[in-house]
Amino acid sequence: MAKRYLALQPSEGVIVKAAAQIYAAYVTAGRAEEGNESEWIERSIREAIQIARTVDSSVQADAEVD
Repeated sequence: MAKRYLALQPSEGVIVKAAAQIYAAYVTAGRAEEGNESEWIERSIREAIQIARTVDSSVQADAEVD
């Protein structure tokens, strides 16, 4: 069986980390129950992206400064 390989861009990795933390909070709170994990994972990803977009539009990164 061939090994599977996953390569994420740096920005994707940041979203994965944030989404995992959000999802873990849902699991800890008892909201992400067995059988509907995919729904909560997708929700966590959407929320992580929303947070990233909000930060991107609100904060000027060092590399964006003239």
